[in-house]
Amino acid sequence: MTTRWLTPKEQRAWRAYIAATQLLEDAIDRQLQQEAGMPHLYYSILANLSEAPEHRLRMTDLAEKVKITRSRLTYAVTRLEKDGLLRREDCRWDKRGSVAALTDEGMTVLEHTAPGHVETVRAALFDRLTDEQVGQLEEICAGIAQGLQGDDAGSAPEDVPWRRRSSPCS
Repeated sequence: MTTRWLTPKEQRAWRAYIAATQLLEDAIDRQLQQEAGMPHLYYSILANLSEAPEHRLRMTDLAEKVKITRSRLTYAVTRLEKDGLLRREDCRWDKRGSVAALTDEGMTVLEHTAPGHVETVRAALFDRLTDEQVGQLEEICAGIAQGLQGDDAGSAPEDVPWRRRSSPCS
């Protein structure tokens, strides 16, 4: 098989993407660590729970929403549970599953942290783009995500993070 090397234009775009995403994630993580003592992933978990009906999500659904492996989610949820920001409950409709539920304390932390988080995202990303570029960014990112996670009919490849099987050593 012949390697399809990136063209110079593609290489520049790839390197610009990597630089932007790493710097953006660093800026968001620094703000969240300073204001709430948590990384972006933990904030994302709380934010997704705050938007869910009754502030609860089945763990597998939460892993899909935040695009991480179930084992990584379990680790994060354990930490957030220890901090009193969420709790795990048995799933009423599936005895094998569990549900993550946002606590009142978790909602308070989220409400306190959200304004600074939004300001960081706005200053680091959206204030640098025109309205047209915001639309293009959405279209580009949605296309990439859709291509990587499968079609809209619910058939996702087995290698997306939330469907991966943990290795025997992890």
